[in-house]
Amino acid sequence: MKKVSFYTLGCKVNQYETNAMIQKFKEAGYEIVDMNNDISDICVVNTCTVTNISDRKSRHELRKVKDKNKNAIIVATGCYAQVSKEELEEMPEIDIVLGNTEKKDIVKYVEEFINNKEKIVEIDDIGMQKEFSEMGQITYTEKTRAVIKIQDGCNQFCSYCIIPYARGRVRSRRPEEIIKEIKKIAQKGIKEVVITGIHISSYGRDFNNENGLIELLENLNDIDGIQRIRLGSLEPKIITEEFVQRLTKLDKMCHHFHLSLQSGCDETLKRMNRKYTTQEFREIVQRLRKYYDDVILTTDVIVGFPGETEEEFNKTFEFLKEIKFYKMHVFPYSKRKGTRAAEMKEQVDGNIKEQRSKILIDLSNKNQKEYNASLMGKKVEVLFEDRDEEYYKGHTQNYILVKYKTNENLDNILREVEVINADIDFVLA
Repeated sequence: MKKVSFYTLGCKVNQYETNAMIQKFKEAGYEIVDMNNDISDICVVNTCTVTNISDRKSRHELRKVKDKNKNAIIVATGCYAQVSKEELEEMPEIDIVLGNTEKKDIVKYVEEFINNKEKIVEIDDIGMQKEFSEMGQITYTEKTRAVIKIQDGCNQFCSYCIIPYARGRVRSRRPEEIIKEIKKIAQKGIKEVVITGIHISSYGRDFNNENGLIELLENLNDIDGIQRIRLGSLEPKIITEEFVQRLTKLDKMCHHFHLSLQSGCDETLKRMNRKYTTQEFREIVQRLRKYYDDVILTTDVIVGFPGETEEEFNKTFEFLKEIKFYKMHVFPYSKRKGTRAAEMKEQVDGNIKEQRSKILIDLSNKNQKEYNASLMGKKVEVLFEDRDEEYYKGHTQNYILVKYKTNENLDNILREVEVINADIDFVLA
């Protein structure tokens, strides 16, 4: 029985697709092993290309796995493979290069290589893909929650982003397939599902249904056994008055929304080709807080985007202070070859980007600490996931990490506990 190991970079969609590939190999009789602890016959690296740093890390991991598994077949797949096949073709360490749509046939390509011993490069033109590519009956679980991919691709073409070229245009999964998968998940006793994709706010638009996402969520809310539905990153402008009114009627929806802001300055947003203004974003946040008194908002922010002056950064800082996100994922801008932003003049110095990142990370930590402290003495409902020494860890429905001191086995148990202390990243109960 040949041994197969995996290394996954990037987003939850990649993690979901890695799990699909694992299932394909299991069905074909291969043994799945941990890349860190075992020597493999086949090593699969599911790559990421969101920044130049991601590209470098993908190449580094490919060389690293070959160095450790000298006689193994090395497979490069994922977004970096999709957009940079010429670079990977030249790497002697790699035997097979597959694009994103070829992942579903990975076993076939590996067995073809075993038989012929000739390098394989198979990458379809992702821009020609018109329909969602099903990867089989799979479930990707994260401890006590399952991740469900509902769509692929993106039509936004933000000036800093390569993903539309790596993933293609929006392709939505048929609702009946999603519902069937989640019903199977519920039968396994999993209580929480995370809805993910490359741009889930676009779900259904390729079916000419602008209400595709909310209609899907209404159907998922009726599935017995599932107790929590959590959303991945949302395009802010989907949060209309009608959308939120319909959302509030769904008792299983988690009150945690990740809204990718990227900048709090209108001039910068325009250069980024983002499709909203700070005033529109402000109104979206006010709308959510009007309907959910316990809502948690998180975001992504890019600092040092080309042309970002001190004045523009200060506008972002003041806007972020006003909105008061629970947590901000702060990224120094990284040039990505093939995007419009990479060709822009007035690239910002690395030291300035680092200074600005630190300022926003400090603000994020302050916000998180203050919110967590506000929970002291209050009761929160937690879905417990696993033990960490003397504490059980889990999350509230609005995604606060809770550590609870107990000797009980609380795996996959929902329980209300009282918060007795708070830190930046978690609260104690």
